[in-house]
Amino acid sequence: MKKLALASAVLLLAGLAAARPKPNPDARQVKLVMARQSTVDPVEILKHLGEKCPNVTITTNPRHSDYMLYAGWGGNYRLMIIKHGGDTIFATETVLLSNAVKNVCRFLDSQPAQTSAPPAPPAQQ
Repeated sequence: MKKLALASAVLLLAGLAAARPKPNPDARQVKLVMARQSTVDPVEILKHLGEKCPNVTITTNPRHSDYMLYAGWGGNYRLMIIKHGGDTIFATETVLLSNAVKNVCRFLDSQPAQTSAPPAPPAQQ
């Protein structure tokens, strides 16, 4: 009986692993930094990012990020993408966090490559 339970668990885990989206080797890596004002658990966001768009990660270093992500909850999940310089370029609001993250992934995948940091100011002489 124990062997049957163990075999079932192994098959279940193998099925879950196969169901995860495979990373696209051609997809560019995108780094998000979480806004300090965010009220949604970053662990939950990272979990959904890994499921929906494995090419997107969260960093703690704003200088090495491509975009900033604000994530708030007030009855619905509100996610907003901000590019370097402070311009808000995308926002979504949904009941489920997974759907909000999916919308963010779709948007980020449609964007051209972004530099990881704003250009350095010209040298003063």
